[in-house]
Amino acid sequence: MPDRAEMKRQDIETGILVAGGGLAGLTAALALGSQGHDVVLAAPPAPTTDGRTTALLGDSVNLLESLGVWDRIEPDAHALRIMRLIDATGRLLRAPQADFRAQEIGLDAFGYNVANAGLLQAIREALSGIENVHIIEEPVTGLTEEGGNAAVTLLGGAKVHAALVVAADGRNSIVRQSAGIGVRNWSYPQVAVVCNLRHTLPHNDISTEFHTPTGPFTLVPLGDRRSSLVCVEDASGAERLMELDRETLNLELERRMQSILGKVEVDGKLQKFALSGMMAEKFAVGRTVLVGETSHVFPPIGAQGYNLSLRDVATLTGLTSGIRGKEQLSERVPVIVRQYDARRRGDVHARTASVDLLNRSLLSPYLPVQVLRSLGIAALSSFGPLRRFAMREGAVAGSGLRGADPFGRVRQSIGRRRDAS
Repeated sequence: MPDRAEMKRQDIETGILVAGGGLAGLTAALALGSQGHDVVLAAPPAPTTDGRTTALLGDSVNLLESLGVWDRIEPDAHALRIMRLIDATGRLLRAPQADFRAQEIGLDAFGYNVANAGLLQAIREALSGIENVHIIEEPVTGLTEEGGNAAVTLLGGAKVHAALVVAADGRNSIVRQSAGIGVRNWSYPQVAVVCNLRHTLPHNDISTEFHTPTGPFTLVPLGDRRSSLVCVEDASGAERLMELDRETLNLELERRMQSILGKVEVDGKLQKFALSGMMAEKFAVGRTVLVGETSHVFPPIGAQGYNLSLRDVATLTGLTSGIRGKEQLSERVPVIVRQYDARRRGDVHARTASVDLLNRSLLSPYLPVQVLRSLGIAALSSFGPLRRFAMREGAVAGSGLRGADPFGRVRQSIGRRRDAS
């Protein structure tokens, strides 16, 4: 393969082209490159100013560990050992507090909370050591098929001929549009206000989610007396929060979290994001597969976004494992595409439905919906088998009905971390 300077001046032949330089695209390029495939990653560098965090659950930790990323972020990752739900709706019918403890299903922790900027940097560092991954800092502008391969045009005019294209270029993906894949979009009457906090009381590794009439108010451990916050509000409420001076804002957030973390202080700037969702009509077609937010977009509820993207990558690399060379890959692409679409469909649809149902049940003014929601949380809290099923399924997708030890690899990974501390 030509060097990077030459690649900008001529057409390029490669096994796989990955479009998109965000978390999903970088992870896909790293995972596929680690299998030995020749990969071209086409994308401008993603900004490193994202102040948000990501809760990495279950097999997400194992995948990042296998890719040489986990060791880079582990020192700054914080364990999530208890998930707590508190009904703060103030309605007549309220659910009891529900605590989900990782220890109950044999885990030291459900997962770990990490800063997005640090995670992005760690993946980039791991990528720099993979010689068969070649980065062109240009976006994709078009996709066609030529001579049995995908032909991808870059902004600088070069054309990349690839056996397989991995579209990770975001919600408004040019690759997805060029492949003729439609999407279903929807929106919520809510805005997420996101920030990091310092507080005077320890969080004790507890992630707390208050259910409020405007949506979840979620605190996730981020470090020693530090937490990340996602506060879901209606548009006017979010705007009011953004306009408060810091002292008033700190007091307001402390009030909303019932002072469970003592005095709080916003650390850094506030960000806000309108809540919406999107799902592609197909997850693969022709010689193109979709990963990350090119395929599915979630509101920041239930820690699904990047974890679902990592399951996209894990599914894809499971299908490309053992394939050697572009010619063999090209022959296998029709099977890869067909199986990828089938395997991702159930997971993405199920997670989309569950997040949507949780969010809309909080917003519903109808008493029967409120009763069902409260009864459902009460059942999860009090009925052990159902609670353990939900915890297993939440930590590792598809593990709820498996045998007694579906978390062997997770426990092994987390055990090593605990022994080293």
